[in-house]
Amino acid sequence: MEGIGSYNSDVFSSIHEPYWIASTERKEYPALKENTKVDVAVVGGGIVGITSAFLLKNKGLKVAVLEANRIAHGTTGHTTAKITSQHNLIYDKIISKFGEEKARQYAEANESAIHFIANLVKEKNIDCDFCWCPAYVYTQSEKYIEKIEKEVEAASSLGIKASYEENIPLPFNIKAAIKFDNQAQFHPLKYLLSIAKEIPGDGSEIFETTKVVDIKDGEKCTVVTEDGKRVTADKVIIASHFPCYDGRSMYFARIYAEKSYVLGVKIKEKFPEGMFITAEDPVHSLRSQNYGDGEIVLVGGGKHKTGSESKTNIHYKNLGDFARESFDLQEILYRWSTQDCMTVDDVPYVGYCASNTTNILVATGFGKWGMTNSTAAANILTDLITKGESPWSPVYNPSRFDIAASGAKLVCENADVAEELIKGKIAPAPKDVEINIGEAKIITVDGERVGSYRDEQGDLHMVDITCTHLGCELVWNEAEKTWDCPCHGSRFSYDGSNVEGPAFNTLKHRGEWPNKKDANIL
Repeated sequence: MEGIGSYNSDVFSSIHEPYWIASTERKEYPALKENTKVDVAVVGGGIVGITSAFLLKNKGLKVAVLEANRIAHGTTGHTTAKITSQHNLIYDKIISKFGEEKARQYAEANESAIHFIANLVKEKNIDCDFCWCPAYVYTQSEKYIEKIEKEVEAASSLGIKASYEENIPLPFNIKAAIKFDNQAQFHPLKYLLSIAKEIPGDGSEIFETTKVVDIKDGEKCTVVTEDGKRVTADKVIIASHFPCYDGRSMYFARIYAEKSYVLGVKIKEKFPEGMFITAEDPVHSLRSQNYGDGEIVLVGGGKHKTGSESKTNIHYKNLGDFARESFDLQEILYRWSTQDCMTVDDVPYVGYCASNTTNILVATGFGKWGMTNSTAAANILTDLITKGESPWSPVYNPSRFDIAASGAKLVCENADVAEELIKGKIAPAPKDVEINIGEAKIITVDGERVGSYRDEQGDLHMVDITCTHLGCELVWNEAEKTWDCPCHGSRFSYDGSNVEGPAFNTLKHRGEWPNKKDANIL
């Protein structure tokens, strides 16, 4: 395995943690210790779950938020935190796939989400670095000029203030760009943790380190936690990133997980006003953020399907190279990665989990644009629960299935899943089983393929690398030191513990297996 010495050392001397988490004091909430009853149980404590619970409590309902780890520390805590209705080149696609009316619903939902956040920040006087700024999608490729022209026309027809630009305030030349005015950015944890404080009390609670493992539908729903505690509720919202409950809706076949990477860097020059992203690959995303008396610049990109690559450190190196080429780079302070759920037709799933239930609702598949889509989702779910309808729900309907719109991508993604289910089972493990500190390898023990990692103390961790979700073979991720599933995005620590779902169960340890006499092959 290639070590980090082959990469730029300043990238890997940076803090391997999201700036948002590193810069925020964490308030801890208790775990669920006894059975309870509420009007609405919310599974997941990210921006969808917390915003939904906040809204529902303000409607007079009793809510319980059940978070497997710490609230706002999942995808919400690993975002670039752009509050924008500009989701790359999305509107021309939606008009083509779903028609103008549904495209208008999507545009209105996300534009409204921007103003919802802005109004709440002002009303609650939330200190979260909120500021208005334009958002740009730019290209340095001739072949994207026409696509940007079409996107300007599509977005403008839906009421968005969009314009075609030939120059943007970045220090390099472009071919074309689309500019959205009246967009925004903020510090997501400071925002979310502030509104989370208003949820507990009057029968409502937030429970952390409370992992949900089952949901039972019925006139009254039952949410079951890992240690057997039960929450009875009239309604359940699944806001757990990848849905922890499927309801026979085949979300595992309609969602795939994608990784991307972020550096937090200091540059000598003043970063221009605005948020920026490329239309083409390799994707580069840029925005600034207040940092002490100055600012840092968030440089994002390096997307790939989760579990498709092992040597993931290269993406940090590439982002560092891009930052050096584009700016007078002074220091790389932070680095982190995130994982996004992607739908096969590029529009999130928000609404009733299945067509035959009105008690379990879901919000997932926000792609890279979770700040506005998640906020819109919380408002849609609140309307569905309290009013029975939402003006924006048709475009987000999880039960939609248009084979003409998404069939090719659906077939492609599921072909990938089928390939991964068998690929690892038949691929030979290396005969050389010497494993150095900080290194991982797949070896064969008693005919079983075993993921082995030697930690900094020299201890060897051996686990079965069959994903506990649907049985795909896991792939080592050198940047995060995790075993990642290329089928549905489950991730596990090198010791086998679950990092993120949809898998519930941990990986089996080598020490639990029979025939330990063969352990000396290592």
